[in-house]
Amino acid sequence: MSSGNNQSEQNGGLTSPLNDAHFQQLNQSVSTMTPTQLAWAGGYLWALSQQASGQTTVAAPASSDAAEQQLTIIYASQTGNAKGVAEKLMQEANQVGLPVSLVDANDYKGKQLAKETHVVVVASTNGEGEAPDNALILHEYLQSKKAPKLSGVQYAVLSLGDSSYEFFCQTGKDFDQFFEKLGATRLLDRVDCDVDYEEAADTWIKSLLEKVTEEISQTRPASVATVTAATSHSSDYSRQAPFAASLLTQQKITGRDSDKIVQHIEIDLDGSNIHYQPGDALGVWYENDPALVDTIINELKLDAEQSVEVQGESLSLRDALIKKYEVTASNPQWIRHIAQYSDDAQLQQLITDPDGLRHYAANTQIVEVLQQFPITITAQQLLTSLRQLTPRLYSIASSQSEVEDEVHLTVGLVEYEVNGQVRQGGASSFLTERLEEGDVVSVFIEHNTNFKLPDDDNAPIIMIGPGTGIAPFRSFLQERDNRDASGANWLFFGDRTFTQDFLYQVEWQKYLKSGLLTRLDVAFSRDQQEKVYVQHRLLEQAEQVWQWLQDGAYLYVCGDANRMAKDVHEALVLVAQQQGSLSREQAEEFVSELRKAKRYQRDVY
Repeated sequence: MSSGNNQSEQNGGLTSPLNDAHFQQLNQSVSTMTPTQLAWAGGYLWALSQQASGQTTVAAPASSDAAEQQLTIIYASQTGNAKGVAEKLMQEANQVGLPVSLVDANDYKGKQLAKETHVVVVASTNGEGEAPDNALILHEYLQSKKAPKLSGVQYAVLSLGDSSYEFFCQTGKDFDQFFEKLGATRLLDRVDCDVDYEEAADTWIKSLLEKVTEEISQTRPASVATVTAATSHSSDYSRQAPFAASLLTQQKITGRDSDKIVQHIEIDLDGSNIHYQPGDALGVWYENDPALVDTIINELKLDAEQSVEVQGESLSLRDALIKKYEVTASNPQWIRHIAQYSDDAQLQQLITDPDGLRHYAANTQIVEVLQQFPITITAQQLLTSLRQLTPRLYSIASSQSEVEDEVHLTVGLVEYEVNGQVRQGGASSFLTERLEEGDVVSVFIEHNTNFKLPDDDNAPIIMIGPGTGIAPFRSFLQERDNRDASGANWLFFGDRTFTQDFLYQVEWQKYLKSGLLTRLDVAFSRDQQEKVYVQHRLLEQAEQVWQWLQDGAYLYVCGDANRMAKDVHEALVLVAQQQGSLSREQAEEFVSELRKAKRYQRDVY
């Protein structure tokens, strides 16, 4: 026992299978290496270990000069899409023999950029043009005076975003400009991808690898940097290959007289070997409402049974619109596209006003646009104009340690009336209205490393989740309950009325009684003359909120990004100003530091 302890101490305090002589040899060998050389060596040693276990073959090591050149991929990802594209790029780079390193932006030291040769940034945009949480530090660093000159670096940027938003792909644009200003040379023009990003991303990856392999020899063994822990929880199922799960339960959890329909949904994952953690999302592939599709086809006077080809598959137009394309939510890009088939002066004027167009698109479904501005268009022209169907992501409302081979969701039906006709959201109506118990639903897990419980079970947490934003906090409390976590838990919940919209009320009361839930503050906006929201409750409890933060609390916000999240953020800044006696600038810096330390995490949409 004492011998093992001595070896552990001499090996830097790490539990190691190396004896002292091996460790000294290794330490001496790596002590003079640059970070790039260390990354390459790590991949090479990993590959040797795989060869020893019979899993792969390894090329002979290249010269030390050659080892300096590698492709470094940095991903800035909020929900996991950019990370997935970055991982695909790494895999394809490995397949063609390129030395490659994959790095989370949060783990990348900015000053290392000057030592790189070929850098790729795959970046999504969060909220109103903000960098994802995991890229805040690097994004800020590259704008600072500390940022190094990058005249010897070649780079490329792939941006993911949603053209419905004003600051479409802003984070990718930012990184592209940062690198250019710092003197780096562009390997490939930046590509800005919309929500149906897969095809554009694949084309870009192919072009990038062709370009990089012209400069970096393919004889070098691939080196693989650290991949985040979420990868270890993956199964055989993914966005591209979802699991055919079955619907177990649908239960309405708003009251009879509520003007909202919110359902608690349970899905069976038995046999999938799917694992998820609190804070992750469930991706749901849905089908469009056949009645809505029929209305669109009739408005355009097209033949529902006309044969069309979609990604090499022959389908009727009706089936293609039900299964393959987004036909509910409108977007500015689509409206601009269909405007070319119309001479309507109002429509032509609309597309010249970016702000007005975004507002109109956000509040008008595709079928309403077609009814307001009739056009003549072919089936193929229609399909070309539409976005391909993409899965919807729902915050998971259960802990797997509690429900095992199930996953729970809290889904609010998007529904409103236009000119006497009811309009519904595509995915929400599929889950709450058109699926029946026992029906198949195609799902996958989207891991979210930016919305996670603290590793320390003693740490206090503050959860702010109005409406269906309550979902992940149900999973948080189930998880902390099963882990016997001793940290205090404070929940802020808000909705319209106490009697009709208090989601999971019985569960919160049970947790209060058991002591798992330390505090519960609620805000029901319509139960009094003046509207009261969660940000008001936060300000009312400013002294206690500040004290919890001083005691190391982690603060989480889930729900609407456009209003609630902004108002809560502003309230948090005010709490810091008032309780910490800080200036506005100091308070904003305090809140920013909380985010960088992952003590202020948001899952907003």
